This record gives sequence, C-alpha cells and structure tokens, in this order.
Amino acid sequence: MTIVKWDPFRNVAALQDRINRIFDESFSRTADMDDDISMCAWRPSVDIYETEDAVIVKAELPGIKKEEVSVEVKDNVLTLKGERIEDKEIKEESYFRKERCFGIFSRSFNLQHLVQPDKIKAKFKDGILEIEIPKPEEEKPKQITVNVE
Repeated sequence: MTIVKWDPFRNVAALQDRINRIFDESFSRTADMDDDISMCAWRPSVDIYETEDAVIVKAELPGIKKEEVSVEVKDNVLTLKGERIEDKEIKEESYFRKERCFGIFSRSFNLQHLVQPDKIKAKFKDGILEIEIPKPEEEKPKQITVNVE
C-alpha cells in the first residue's frame, strides 16, 4: 500500500475542474449554432448612479418608441418593461446575418431610499430612457430650547 501525503486543496482543485467542465459543456456552442441567435434573450443595458439630490437610471432602448416602454414603482422596486418588435416586412430568407434580439423585456431594481412615485421624472431621447428618482429629504433634527429658571 502506497502512502500519499494529504493535500487539503486536492479536493478543491478537483471540484474546480468539474465546475469548469460543466460550464464548458453547458455554454459551448456547436458550429451550426454560431450564426443562429434564435435563443436570444434581450435585456437592455442600464446605468444607475446618484447625484446629490437624486438617483439616476439610464437605460439603452434602441429601436423602441416611448409608448412601448412602461416605468413602474411598487413596494420600492423600480420596474422597466417593454417590447422591441421585429420588422415583419423582411423575410427570414432575405437576411445575410441577424444579430439583434427582439421581444419583451423586464428589468427590476430595488431602490435604497423610500421614494415618492409622484416626484419621479422620466424622459426619453435618442433611444435612452433617463429616470430621475429624487432622494427623500433627510429628517432635520428638531432643536428645543430649554429655559432654566
């Protein structure tokens, strides 16, 4: 019987190899699928940042009309919903390459501060939706003067 020195990280390395294999098998694409983007799930890109007075959400929505987008705040969760509709006038066999994704999207974000939905402003220009969420006014400490008699 051979005595092998115990290596506490041997099992971790084996686990890492197994995980890598699972991801490679799950996400590797076959050659005939390279040009086929039929399994496309479109999620618009979003930037969220804050200024002194507000939290700003900017979403890229190219090819979408403002009427096709909804912005909703419920239970302190901001939800963007909409749909990018494919041009049905172009026949599938006419395409040389088709990479853009179409369909319904929904993005939800938890808001850090309690917000007043009636004070939220949204504007849509050049395919960019910008939402301005005012920060709540901080409670100002109330100072009480104490008179000594």
